[in-house]
Amino acid sequence: MERKRQVILWTGWAILCPVILAATYHLWPPSFAGNMTDLILFFILMCLVCFKPIIVNDTPIFFVEGVALAVFIYFGVFAEMLMMQISTVLVMLSLRVGLKQHYRYATNSLMFLLVCLLGGVFYESVSGQHGKVEFSLGFLLNVIGYSLVVWSVNHCLLHMARLYLYQRKDRFFTKDFWWEIFSSVMVLPVGIILYLLYAQLGMPAILYVGIPMVTLGVILNLYYSSQRVNGYLQQAAEIGKQLTERLEEDEVLNVFHEKMTAMFPVDYAYIIDIVDHSRFKIIRTLENGAVRESGLESFPIEQGISGYTYRTQKGVLVKKRSGREEFGHSLLPESVESVISVPIIRSQEVTGIVLFTSNKKRAYENYQLMIVELLTAHLGVAIENARSHAHTKEQSIRCSLTKLYNYRYLEKSLQDEFALLRKHPDRILSLVILDIDHFKSINDTYGHQAGNEVLSQLARRLERFTGDRGTVYRYGGEEFVILLPEMEKNACFAFAEGVRNEIASTPFLLEQDMNETKSRAAVPITASIGIAAALEDADDELSLIRHADRAMYVGAKQAGRNKVAGYGR
Repeated sequence: MERKRQVILWTGWAILCPVILAATYHLWPPSFAGNMTDLILFFILMCLVCFKPIIVNDTPIFFVEGVALAVFIYFGVFAEMLMMQISTVLVMLSLRVGLKQHYRYATNSLMFLLVCLLGGVFYESVSGQHGKVEFSLGFLLNVIGYSLVVWSVNHCLLHMARLYLYQRKDRFFTKDFWWEIFSSVMVLPVGIILYLLYAQLGMPAILYVGIPMVTLGVILNLYYSSQRVNGYLQQAAEIGKQLTERLEEDEVLNVFHEKMTAMFPVDYAYIIDIVDHSRFKIIRTLENGAVRESGLESFPIEQGISGYTYRTQKGVLVKKRSGREEFGHSLLPESVESVISVPIIRSQEVTGIVLFTSNKKRAYENYQLMIVELLTAHLGVAIENARSHAHTKEQSIRCSLTKLYNYRYLEKSLQDEFALLRKHPDRILSLVILDIDHFKSINDTYGHQAGNEVLSQLARRLERFTGDRGTVYRYGGEEFVILLPEMEKNACFAFAEGVRNEIASTPFLLEQDMNETKSRAAVPITASIGIAAALEDADDELSLIRHADRAMYVGAKQAGRNKVAGYGR
């Protein structure tokens, strides 16, 4: 919540709280005479009931209404207000709402004040009675009407608080809406029974009804917790499936971050790789739901929580900032309170670390650590599969000797370029093909290994000269192709002259070992080059290569070699 809204909220609370309490006391004075011990027991019961609320859609739903209803009918609205205010604080504490979210105390206090006030106004307006009241249809209708008003006002105020204070545009009918109906319907008869028994039996009634009520709350809490864990496990199974289906490493990391941050409260998330078993390297950082560039390239492997996770090969759960001190110096943001750190293990070796952090204390539970460990195992497999796929793909499209793209990838690149040319006829594309002159004599003179060295050195020269203007391919044997998108034919001719000069002007240094005496030889090399442009010289992929190849052989090779020739020139 924005600071301005927090100030307004607390100011409103400071003004309205004493005014509403004072007005309620004077309008409907309570009668506590001789009943203080009973009130204390009611208060203890209320505390027990609200100690373990059910959390649905981030909203606590507890069965305190049953106790509050009995207190309201017997002691009046002022007694109910006081008890609800105190129990509200206890609920906030049980939910571990700290000072960073202090505004939630004011929000809930005001909401329950208004709920009690409006419920009391309705009950008094229909001539509802307090103390020992004879059970009748009229009494029952008044109590049911009061409960409906309390429930309706509570949900409307809750929806308004989400919308205007917390800027959450939730639907009016959410999951907690239906849980609230369920709990209200179930608690209403319990509250009436508690009141009727107390009116007849006094203090023992609090025990007779209170113990089953507390037990029921605990059972429902356990039920909902098990349902929530089952839901997480189902999500984890689906996420694991999605991870293993991805074949690109970036896609794997995107899916992992997106799904995990949707499941858990995460302010910062990190995926850390291990470099040479000596340093950590952050390969992905997520901050407040957005991927950002990491300002930290690497750091020592023994440092902080990640270092402890690496050494022990076990997941770590830290619930508050003071718990991080035992792990030494940490590079996590100062605002971080809760941390989950889990190793990525493959073949019994830690290959990375996953870190999820939250600015809230006790944001994570043990079962969430278990879920992260489960999904991190899937992540490790998925990353390894993606890297293996990338390596296999790279091998299939690269020449193993020169590391340039091969003929297969050239075909695909040409298909893609011509698809764009057909959609956008104003685009241009030029192709350069070159062949090393007298390459056989190099193999015969210096050996095939020297010939391979020439091909590798030439590949690096062509890449450096071309830069980002185009892409270099090994066409086959001693032939190379350079694809130049958005370069017209005259510019391509000048580019090809530059390539020819780059090759001819500087000899290639080769290891000479044919006679078992290693030495270095400076070997001058030239190349014949042909060029063609689309759609000027060719209107399909094969024609472009064929016409450039023809220009090379007819216009350069047959004309004396070490020349550049263009198709049609």
